[in-house]
Amino acid sequence: MAETILKLENIRKELGLSKAIRQTIIPNLSLEVKVGEFVAITGPSGSGKSTLLYIMGGLDKPTSGHVWLDGEAITEKNETEMNRIRNEKIGFIYQFHFLLPEFNAVENVSMPMMINGRRNRKEIRERAMKLLDMVDMQNKYTNKPSQLSGGQQQRVAIARALANEPKILLGDEPTGNLDSRSANNVYQLFDRLNREMQQTIIVVTHDEEFANRAGRRIHLVDGKIESDRLLRTMTDYSTDVKMQDQS
Repeated sequence: MAETILKLENIRKELGLSKAIRQTIIPNLSLEVKVGEFVAITGPSGSGKSTLLYIMGGLDKPTSGHVWLDGEAITEKNETEMNRIRNEKIGFIYQFHFLLPEFNAVENVSMPMMINGRRNRKEIRERAMKLLDMVDMQNKYTNKPSQLSGGQQQRVAIARALANEPKILLGDEPTGNLDSRSANNVYQLFDRLNREMQQTIIVVTHDEEFANRAGRRIHLVDGKIESDRLLRTMTDYSTDVKMQDQS
């Protein structure tokens, strides 16, 4: 039985629109994600998808409730502690890649490792190149973002998110700004990371095809889980990996 990597318990999120008016985004939500799951979160605009993702990653705090990441309670952590946890345990991928325009691909992927400070310059550069190889960007080491297509920029962003070997990858509409071909390439990369490396992935998406190709789909309506469907079991994951190993 896979262990739990992320747990949310009785999460409530309210926004103060004025002194007298508060809007409830998430009324009371609990869920668990196991190590190695590939989860797609869907729902109409305003259903609380991105808010939920940011709470999972410690970028936003719930009004009440608790979040555990890798067995560690993160709800009450201050910003300095959360910066450390995010750098060490969480990889973020957004709709817009947020690459630094003045730096090339290797330098952009190197940034989280430089902040982390656990590797020397040689080790950082070697790992950055290895990650770019993994996302099929081996010929673009010295290219700056302006010299890359949208899909290529997103692949560099995924490599950057993997830099510090995160426990969990969180994606907020990672294919939302891409054409269908580039979006499919990004999906295939996520799928390969999940199947071959057992990387835990949680993605918020409006892309129905993407969502239905994940291992588990959670559908939100008005901040509540309307459905939570397992599309692929953990046994399926391991069987797929074994078949690939034998081929």
